[in-house]
Amino acid sequence: MATENASPNLKEGEAGLSNMVKTLVLENNTNPSANKIPSADEASDMSVTGSIDPSEPDDAKPAETSLLAKIIRKGLIESKQDLDVLRNDPNSPLFSVKTFEALHLKPELLKGVYAMGFNAPSKIQETALPTLLADPPQNMIAQSQSGTGKTAAFVLAMLSRVDTSKPYPQVLCLSPTYELAIQTGEVAAKMAQFCPDILLRFAVRGEEVPRGEKIKEHIIIGTPGKILDWGLKYKHFDMKKVTVFVLDEADVMIATQGHQDQCIRIHKQLSPRCQMMFFSATYDKEVMEFAEYIVPNPIVIRLLREQESLDNIKQFYVKCRNLDDKYQAISNIYGVITVGQAIIFCHTRKTAGWLAGKMSTDGHAVGILSGDLTVEQRLAVLDRFRAGLEKVLITTNVLSRGIDVEQVTIVVNFDLPMNQRQEADYETYLHRIGRTGRFGKNGIAINLISSDNDMNICNAIEKHFGKPILLLDADNVDEIEKIAL
Repeated sequence: MATENASPNLKEGEAGLSNMVKTLVLENNTNPSANKIPSADEASDMSVTGSIDPSEPDDAKPAETSLLAKIIRKGLIESKQDLDVLRNDPNSPLFSVKTFEALHLKPELLKGVYAMGFNAPSKIQETALPTLLADPPQNMIAQSQSGTGKTAAFVLAMLSRVDTSKPYPQVLCLSPTYELAIQTGEVAAKMAQFCPDILLRFAVRGEEVPRGEKIKEHIIIGTPGKILDWGLKYKHFDMKKVTVFVLDEADVMIATQGHQDQCIRIHKQLSPRCQMMFFSATYDKEVMEFAEYIVPNPIVIRLLREQESLDNIKQFYVKCRNLDDKYQAISNIYGVITVGQAIIFCHTRKTAGWLAGKMSTDGHAVGILSGDLTVEQRLAVLDRFRAGLEKVLITTNVLSRGIDVEQVTIVVNFDLPMNQRQEADYETYLHRIGRTGRFGKNGIAINLISSDNDMNICNAIEKHFGKPILLLDADNVDEIEKIAL
């Protein structure tokens, strides 16, 4: 696949999660020390002296969360979740496939699919692809989180729709950020590696087209502002000739200032015969209204909500008086039972930094992951944790979901998850403790309680999920030994 004037980041064969985005982050980072991973002691200092208030709850930006999830889950998870499919005519047949051969793809594309390591379609692919590749083209709205194969599904549809005899853009793919656009482009480049006649161009910051020049590439992947400039302002391509329009990460698009209006302006320039594909990790009221505006007469595919079972996770709470008491509880547990790897969740960067410094001083191999790290730094921390170089990962809500490490046996809620009203955040709790007990194994979740409000939240969580959270005396060696897996 030729990528004339494309970003230099479409490299193949790079190892490790961090390498997948290393070049794209470094080329846009003017601070040469910005990508150095801070030590636990440095992280402790950063949490206190950083420009962002370290005492505030540490939540990730939607675009960063999505990018991390895409990279973390890439190739790791084969989703087996069931689908809910809505059609205008419920009596019309809905086709699905169990093999990629059944899609009757071009041989070069099929070869690319297999070269990427896809042996059989995922749940969403086996249902979506026959619809996306059908003639006449059908519009689709699809909801599923990262790691379920939706990017590969719409990229395969994009590549299949290209007519290489026509030297102009036929496919537009919108992503909310530079990094997310590059991720999609990497998938497209790998899938079309045996199709040198399909041309791709990135419409992202740093990419320019000489004034008066027409774009000849078949596929444009980029951010809404740049695509709007190229198509509408500078007339570098005819938007009426576009036959496939993909709007990816719609929920992130809505959360990004101005992007929703730009998407609507692009949509208005397209032919009514253009095939519309709309993808989102969530499907709340705001996303639904956006989708219904963009996509007429769609088939809607929704991945039924992931049920992370608590059945194989033992849950405990420990009563503590203060921060030092909480730290002593962790130390006691570590001193008694053999822990594979552990993830400890804190509410703020300040607490995470303090805890990382204490544990590091006591000789524990600790990694810290919080919102003041760059995306590349976060990926490097996760690489080290996956490799077992650090046994403890201390993090905030930037990592409440999306990571699956088989060796994680204990999750500790150093601070219980709560919303802005100081009430129990059930969804975050489920995602947090769901980091253990993965792959059908047993896990332990320990909640540290240091106030009446903590106890109220713990009781509310127990009632909500209908699963017991048992009192654990962290000063009693015999009791701690009993919780061992």
